[in-house]
Formats: sequence, structure tokens, C-alpha cells
Amino acid sequence: MVRLGLVVARFDKHGAVIDEMVASAERAAEQRGADIVRRVTVPGSYDTPLAADRLARAEEIDAVVVLGVIITGETDHDQVIARAAATGLTEVSLERDTPVTLGIIGPGMTASQAEARTQYGGRAVDSAIEMIENLSA
Repeated sequence: MVRLGLVVARFDKHGAVIDEMVASAERAAEQRGADIVRRVTVPGSYDTPLAADRLARAEEIDAVVVLGVIITGETDHDQVIARAAATGLTEVSLERDTPVTLGIIGPGMTASQAEARTQYGGRAVDSAIEMIENLSA
């Protein structure tokens, strides 16, 4: 059984999108026979690399799934946050030799576009499991 760590960025200006993403991730894990053994909640997507690193260091974690929502605001701040999060998560994956999947939707996205993409939580779980399977072969 694949053992997953889950990082959830709680900041979601428009409500229930992140909750739906988490539900999608949980359904995908159950359907694929994976177990979410640890979950860490952080304030926002910018904060996810540190939490992912902590989980990636844990012996009981095979892969880390990171979920977040970055909605476009009135400035380019969403671009800065997304770039920092993606870069940091890539570094964690490579430094820890542990798959870390990017289930952060955005930037450049409206609230309605985010609502239409809540299944990306499940897709991030699927990617994590596929990485474990492919790297173990």
C-alpha cells in the first residue's frame, strides 16, 4: 500500500474549493488503495514547501501530495506565490528523493475556473501513486 503525506494550503478566498480538492484527493486515495497517513495544514500555497519537506523526511511517507488554490487578484502576487511554491516543491522532491506532486491550481484563475478544477486533488494523488509505481519498477 502506498503511504501518502498530504499538505493542504487553507487559504481560499472563495470558500469551499480547497475542501472539495481534499475530498477529491481522499476519494482517489481510497479508490487506488493508498493510505493518507499524515496531513499537515498550512496557511497558504507559499507555505507548502516546508511542510512537504517535513513529510518527505518521514520514514512512513512514500510520496507527498500538495493541494492549494491560487486565485488571481488585482496584482501579480498570484504569479509570485505560484512560482515560489512550485520551485520550492520541486527542490523538496529532488533533495529528498521523494515524489512531491503539485496539486495547486492557479495562478491566473478566476473563482469559477477554480471551482471547475476541484478534481485536481484526485489527480495529484493519482500522480503520486504513479510516480511511486514507476520509480519502484
